[in-house]
Amino acid sequence: MTTRAGVRLGVDVGTVRVGVARSDRSGLLATPVETLARRRDGSELARLAELAREEEAIEIVVGLPRHLSGAEGSGALNAREYAGRIARVCQPVPVRLVDERLTTVSAHQALHTAGRPGRRHREVVDQVAAVLILQSALDAERGTGEPVGEPVSAEDERHTEESPK
Repeated sequence: MTTRAGVRLGVDVGTVRVGVARSDRSGLLATPVETLARRRDGSELARLAELAREEEAIEIVVGLPRHLSGAEGSGALNAREYAGRIARVCQPVPVRLVDERLTTVSAHQALHTAGRPGRRHREVVDQVAAVLILQSALDAERGTGEPVGEPVSAEDERHTEESPK
């Protein structure tokens, strides 16, 4: 089974920050890119779109936080809405939602193991979580030969914009 060639971006959506990672062109390894401050007006999405263009991304993978039971809570709703916004500003690049249970916990553990002081985790934990989300998707795709996750369309975001807040 072959993996599609091209850079993918991984996104960890938080309420305050958005972590971004990228893969190499062969789709084997995810590395951190940057952390974007989340703005009320969504202006950080322009930077995400710029990264997708610069990297010539073939896909954007957004983490979908689920409870251990698999149920979705407010974090998942937030990620779904944000993924729709990403799909709109980054089209025609496909966007997919992938399960990210325990990613932030794993990111904190990895930073602790690497010797980074806990008070400094906040600076990079979102990037590390984005790396873990993307690496998981890359590994799964390599195993199946197919992109993983749930496709998101630009219309998904338009629907949420029209919904009452």
